[in-house]
Amino acid sequence: GVDAVIVPKNRSCHLTPTVRKISSGGAELIPFVVVTNIVRTINKLQSAGVMVYGTDMKASKFHNELTYSEKSALIIGSEDKGLKRLTLEKCDEIIRINMPGRIESLNASVSTGIMLFQMIDQQ
Repeated sequence: GVDAVIVPKNRSCHLTPTVRKISSGGAELIPFVVVTNIVRTINKLQSAGVMVYGTDMKASKFHNELTYSEKSALIIGSEDKGLKRLTLEKCDEIIRINMPGRIESLNASVSTGIMLFQMIDQQ
């Protein structure tokens, strides 16, 4: 259900041999796009009618409370700092994963998997 993976040029993991191996073939099936400016990319997506969902631990809306747009983009922040302020401001909706218990956050890959499952499950 994913059309592409978009990552910023700086301060992100790129498509290394290790990433390709761990992806179990997924890296060969889904376009991997490196962009210079993620905010500019969000603007382009929004102008094309894509609803942009950002994730943040402090968001008031939970991931399982929304009805996701058919044309959606999911923004996941870094594991240590989350999304940058300007990136958060550009998102159409800010959401967090509804997590019972005392654990507050997950690593980026687990968060992405949970979010994508929720989005795809609705469709």
